[in-house]
Amino acid sequence: MEPNDKPNPEPGDNDAPTVIDDDRQVLAFLRGGEEPAPEAILAADAIAETAADVETPVFIDVDDLLAEEATPVVRASSPYDRPGDWFVLHTQSGYEKKVKSNLESRISSMTMEDSIFEVVIPMEEVIEFKGGKKVVAQKKVFPGYLYVRCFLDDRSWDVIRNTPGVTGFVGSAGKPIPLSRHDVETALAVPEEVEYEAGNAPKRQRPKLEYEIGDTVRVKEGPFADFSGQIAEINEDQLKVKVLVNIFGRETPVELEFSQVAKL
Repeated sequence: MEPNDKPNPEPGDNDAPTVIDDDRQVLAFLRGGEEPAPEAILAADAIAETAADVETPVFIDVDDLLAEEATPVVRASSPYDRPGDWFVLHTQSGYEKKVKSNLESRISSMTMEDSIFEVVIPMEEVIEFKGGKKVVAQKKVFPGYLYVRCFLDDRSWDVIRNTPGVTGFVGSAGKPIPLSRHDVETALAVPEEVEYEAGNAPKRQRPKLEYEIGDTVRVKEGPFADFSGQIAEINEDQLKVKVLVNIFGRETPVELEFSQVAKL
């Protein structure tokens, strides 16, 4: 059996998760599109009975984060070049950490380390504003999805598909689809995988802002409280945004502090 071929499910195994049968829809979501239609995903019969994961962001001052930079001289191997293929698993949103822990426990207890190598929750650094100060928080890139690197055969398929909380693979025509190099490196490449000259601190990529031009936000306070509109301009230095608010039927630009708005 080739590594990427999906093994045939055992007779009578009706409650095992299936392949999400439209990779175009789901992969488009992973690349920034809309959430796939509910009918594209088979709901899990057994979700671990645990509280949803609660993100506890670790705040770091952005200026300190970017203070020391160095020029990379050699790039380490890409995550794509590691043994095995990368696949995307669908889970119930909010349970990613629990499902990751469940799968890693099964890998260890069933001695599958030689076939299933990594389980990853793709994360990104996002600039937020707390008390008028820029901070960096870790947030999930694709809520409800895990990346797993493995040699997909009968045994690894069985271990993964029977993990509580795993609702399916992302794939097409009943077959899991391995990720392309571009998709892997976009989601999983990290600055620490770049080697630097001795004595130099690693260069960190600038985290993206919590807000982007075109985002729809709600005004939380002030004379325009409860109005909503689209962000037309962002002034990162002054921690302000210009929002187009509909006043008496006309879009009027209103300048607001970051702390005065919230994303919808």
